[in-house]
Amino acid sequence: MKIGSIDLKERPVLLAPMEDVTDISFRLMCKRFGADVVYTEFVSSDALIRHVNKTKAKLTISPEERPIAIQIYGKEVDAMVEAARLCEEANPDFIDLNFGCPVKKVACKGAGAGMLRDIPQMENITREVVKAVRLPVTVKTRLGWDAQNLIITDLAERLQDCGIAALTIHGRTRAQLFTGAADWTLIGAVKKNPRIRIPIIGNGDINSPEQCKESFDRYGVDGVMIGRGSIGRPWIFREVKHFLSTGELLPPEPFDWYLDILKQQVLQSVEKLDERRGILHIRRHLAVTPLFKGIPDFRPTRVAMLRAGTVDELFEIMEQVESNFHNHDNQVNINVL
Repeated sequence: MKIGSIDLKERPVLLAPMEDVTDISFRLMCKRFGADVVYTEFVSSDALIRHVNKTKAKLTISPEERPIAIQIYGKEVDAMVEAARLCEEANPDFIDLNFGCPVKKVACKGAGAGMLRDIPQMENITREVVKAVRLPVTVKTRLGWDAQNLIITDLAERLQDCGIAALTIHGRTRAQLFTGAADWTLIGAVKKNPRIRIPIIGNGDINSPEQCKESFDRYGVDGVMIGRGSIGRPWIFREVKHFLSTGELLPPEPFDWYLDILKQQVLQSVEKLDERRGILHIRRHLAVTPLFKGIPDFRPTRVAMLRAGTVDELFEIMEQVESNFHNHDNQVNINVL
């Protein structure tokens, strides 16, 4: 699979762009475990062209992350074009246009998945951004606005005609948000369309190596993107890559190995922000990580972790979890991890 001149080899696995998740420290962690491509958090075109510092900070990338894409969103052609040019100065490997974010504050203002209700404007933005930058431009979108408007098969061709280098499809409508099951059949239909020449990347509900392989085998996609399945579990890329290359599940590591990775994430987050904000930022990973799934009566401990206000307090709780785990001679469940 190629995006422009970037050769990602066969069956690449990509880290999805996620707001408040895919900051530079998490991207580097996922890269370490085998993610073939990583994406920044969502960058607002309006905020970027107003030079909002918090937004500009999202453009910071590291050589170790490559290949990396900066993803931008907005609803106005001029703002998206100017934002794309500013992104190009940050020197990513390509620029991704977000036409899929379903959250109300984005979609209901006409940006993100809101563009699915204004396809001519989506085409205008895409066409003009492609013309404005030298980098490859890609798009991430959904099946349609709702179940009565499943437009992705036609939309894929139209976006291809605008000059994009690849298309990522999340297998839900905007109306679904993140509920229900992702529908990969329409993603497969786009890939099987003989008029489609660009790579098609599938996204939605990939939480295991087996699911990832099935998505490649059953639907013929060129790449698979993992989003929520990586939160609190950056090692999923290591597991997936091993399964794709060998057909065998990677044997589980000791509990301490996984816990140490979560601790590293805490420290990286604190280093990037500060102790208070860093711990707040990492709570999402600690709340959903599958590492603690199945531990009896774990809820009070989880609550205590999420209330911890310092690294010392948080690590003391995590070390107690580790001690209790060994005392009860538990085993890490590879089907969970």
